[in-house]
Amino acid sequence: MLYNQIAQNKRRTVVLLFFFFLLLGLIGAAVGYLWLGNVTGGVLIALVIGFIYAVSMIFQSTNIVMSMNNAREVTEQEAPDLYHIVEDMAMVAQIPMPRVFIVDDPSLNAFATGSSPQNAAVAATSGLLAIMNREELEGVIGHEISHIRNYDIRISTIAVALASAITLLSSLGSRMMWYGGGRRRNDDREEGGANILILIFSILALILAPLAATLVQLAISRQREYLADASSVELTRNPQGMIRALEKLEQSQPMQQPVDSASAALFINDPKKKEGMKSLFYTHPPIADRIERLKHM
Repeated sequence: MLYNQIAQNKRRTVVLLFFFFLLLGLIGAAVGYLWLGNVTGGVLIALVIGFIYAVSMIFQSTNIVMSMNNAREVTEQEAPDLYHIVEDMAMVAQIPMPRVFIVDDPSLNAFATGSSPQNAAVAATSGLLAIMNREELEGVIGHEISHIRNYDIRISTIAVALASAITLLSSLGSRMMWYGGGRRRNDDREEGGANILILIFSILALILAPLAATLVQLAISRQREYLADASSVELTRNPQGMIRALEKLEQSQPMQQPVDSASAALFINDPKKKEGMKSLFYTHPPIADRIERLKHM
């Protein structure tokens, strides 16, 4: 079952790359039409930017994501308890020892990143280390180690890279519209209704492509959290430790430091608490549902 899931995650990487590059091409066409008056040029620019983002994240994902979240690497001497738990969980999971980081924040959270088990890293907040006992911390770290072992981090890393590229292009395209876009709109009015429709489609693409990228991230993130919870129990042989950890995570406050939206899905718990309609865009399934699933294992 586990190896089937790993194989499925590898296949999903290919599908994910295709879909995100399709979105990149769409938003590139919109930017090219609105700013350059050249759809092909816009698509090429977007694909080059997306390729650079993806390659950068694949080869430097650990340093990039840790820098985005102000995490600092620690040694065994600096954080012996955290280091030894990461070491133990990695040994049980039969993966290389990940690098260990701490995020100085009073909230309760943790995440893993990297493109493969060979270059992975685990980070925990200082608040998590202060509040969780050893069994609970083992559950949380087991969850993150499971993401590494199951190759979830590869999918998430690529998703972070391409979602960031789409957001960047959308932002640039929206700003450029107010400069080069004025000329384009005048041309459209002179050339006829068909171009007006293309203009409307281009503007909608700028708005909807980042939303589509976010929804893909949400779907990936929510499903992988259930698997990682179950895999953590498999590693620790202690479902109650994971359940108690989740109960404490549910009471956690949002992270005080700014969290990059593209990397929010990497965390074990949504670092940005949302209310009302915004709750539809949770990066994680409800903790109550996750606890209920563990109780029925």
